Amino acid sequence: MAMNRCNQGHFYDTDKNSSCPWCGVPDMAAPAGEDSFKTVVVKQNIPAAGMDARTARLDERSEAIPEEGHTIALVKKKTGIDPVVGWLVCVDGLEKGKDYRVHSEKNRIGRSDSMDIVVKDPTISRENHAFLVFDPKGRAFHIQEGDGRGLVYVNGNQVIGSREIAPYDQIETGESKFMFVPFCGEKFNWENCPLPDEDKK
Repeated sequence: MAMNRCNQGHFYDTDKNSSCPWCGVPDMAAPAGEDSFKTVVVKQNIPAAGMDARTARLDERSEAIPEEGHTIALVKKKTGIDPVVGWLVCVDGLEKGKDYRVHSEKNRIGRSDSMDIVVKDPTISRENHAFLVFDPKGRAFHIQEGDGRGLVYVNGNQVIGSREIAPYDQIETGESKFMFVPFCGEKFNWENCPLPDEDKK
């Protein structure tokens, strides 16, 4: 390792850099007559214990301000949170026993990690196999057929277009069967739930 010192007093490895990497960084070059030895803290996104790189990237996105044109769910805009409104529970298939959170408005179902409800069943379309929808105004749940090739059934009957679903209906798609368990409805809705700050007033 061959160390060199630039005119500003920074040390750098000439085997790795042809010129001082610090002088190329804004605010790093010391003004004339000032001490040029500075400590620089560089923020790195190092995943915490138990987090993989993908989770760390998701955390970064959640803290960022939504980009222009980015759609925000209406309930999230009104309440400041994107809470669970129900669940799908796999009762038969490859992921038997697993539960999937359902959020307000439209939930896309498919194998892709970009979907809202990710089901790793190879007989389910990668994207938009079906849509599970919660209408916060009507306080009702619907299942809609998707863009994919596969079909969707509720209690053994094929869904054509859209169909309202009730608590404990069985939804079948691909080689998987799910039980629908609602949380929101006539008795509870997040929009009528006071925000934490309002509780203190």
